[in-house]
Amino acid sequence: MTGMTGLLFEGADWDFPTVQRIHDACEGVARSELGLDVYPNQIEVITAEQMLDAYSSVGMPLFYKHWSFGKHFAFHEASYRKGLMGLAYEIVINSSPCISYLMEENTATMQALVIAHAAFGHNHFFKNNYLFKQWTDADGILDYLDFAKNYVAHCEERHGRRAVERTLDAAHALMSHGIDRYPGKKKLDLRAEEKRAGQRRRHEEEVFNDLWRTVPSGPAKSAATLNVERRRKLLGLPQENLLYFLEKSAPRLQPWQRELLRIVRHIAQYFYPQSQTKVMNEGTATYVHYRIMSRLHEQGRISDGNFLEFLQSHTSVVFQPEFDDPRFSGFNPYALGFAMMQDIARIVTNPEQEDREWFPEIAGQGDVMGVLRDVWANYRDESFIGQFLSPRLMRHFRMFHLHDDPEERAGIRVDAIHDERGFRRMRRELARQHDVGFIDANIEVVDVDLAGDRRLLLHHHVVKGAQLNETDARRVLQHLADLWSYDVSLLEIDQSDKVMKEYVVSPRQAPAAA
Repeated sequence: MTGMTGLLFEGADWDFPTVQRIHDACEGVARSELGLDVYPNQIEVITAEQMLDAYSSVGMPLFYKHWSFGKHFAFHEASYRKGLMGLAYEIVINSSPCISYLMEENTATMQALVIAHAAFGHNHFFKNNYLFKQWTDADGILDYLDFAKNYVAHCEERHGRRAVERTLDAAHALMSHGIDRYPGKKKLDLRAEEKRAGQRRRHEEEVFNDLWRTVPSGPAKSAATLNVERRRKLLGLPQENLLYFLEKSAPRLQPWQRELLRIVRHIAQYFYPQSQTKVMNEGTATYVHYRIMSRLHEQGRISDGNFLEFLQSHTSVVFQPEFDDPRFSGFNPYALGFAMMQDIARIVTNPEQEDREWFPEIAGQGDVMGVLRDVWANYRDESFIGQFLSPRLMRHFRMFHLHDDPEERAGIRVDAIHDERGFRRMRRELARQHDVGFIDANIEVVDVDLAGDRRLLLHHHVVKGAQLNETDARRVLQHLADLWSYDVSLLEIDQSDKVMKEYVVSPRQAPAAA
């Protein structure tokens, strides 16, 4: 018979009282032994089809409707039905309360695993990591998503589905260039967004009209009427947040279109910390679920058979194919993150001499969870890897670094091996691959020809010769031109300010409303 002092469940079957017992047992370990600090938990059990639907809306079941979500749903559903892919055991939303969606097809063991993983591992990371504190509003995101969904539906009724869809298509294309990358601005209060919408629209229209009232209306005014510095100051240039710039300054957008850009921009900002913490976030959740499930087994709350089921799933999650394996596509963030968390625990409790030389501040410190909680709160993937990837772990993963620069030398050569200099270079290069400042294209609006043809000028600052894919660049610039309503010019510029390529795109004519 199961109970608070015996097994939490037997076999694979579960019911809602079982889920409650599992949650309470996990919470006991998470709080008392691991010292986790979490948002209140809300657990929802959903079907496979609902999980596919959540997949399609980028993990946000409260999202507004858009054709791309249906496209993704059809693709994932077909793959799932054919057995070509599995489904996530859970989806978790960074909100307060923290909502964890569990698959109803999961066994009792898997429900225990995902509760430990999502409701406590991810939950703690969401609440305590500095990036999420700076950029997200866990208390307001659910209300804001509800507002966004209703607002999009209202716009479709009033302005037609095709017009709304066209604006959202363009906004989604620019989504990765619709975020503020540096802290300093007042933290967004999503709960107040709907209340301020009307007042904000009136104020922005007044400011917008004042700016464009300075545009020469006829040949009587010379092109020198507008001072370049004043123009750039009024427009807030240079500006890397393209959606923000369009929302504030695009000359022909209607107020409802500006609000749609704002909605997409806020949602892009919501996902910004997640894109920088994939290794850390999954590593934290995997380490937490491993510690909780192991402890419950030690306490006799999970049987040997159920614990073996857990270990089989856990091993699959942290599997890392070798570089010459056909399945290899880079480092598995679960594998790398979990391995680094375990390695930090080893260094803190049982360091070798090499560890003391590389990590003098934590080697032998003794307080594993104190060190890990500090790491989880104060780092992102790039700084985490750059600070805590050890030589021992690099040897374990058999890492090496290849150098391929035709300007320096023909062919590919091994540039870093297993010595101290090589370890530091490999760690630095792997960390750089997780630095959004290095991997994301640096594109910004630099000027607008208000006195002439109102062409929008953008610069892409090319790093190490990595130019934009021409097809993708033209497609995205087309969306940008459609929103701006005038020509858009993009210059790709290298570090010596040499123009490597220029794109010029004109706006398309808007189709008639449906």
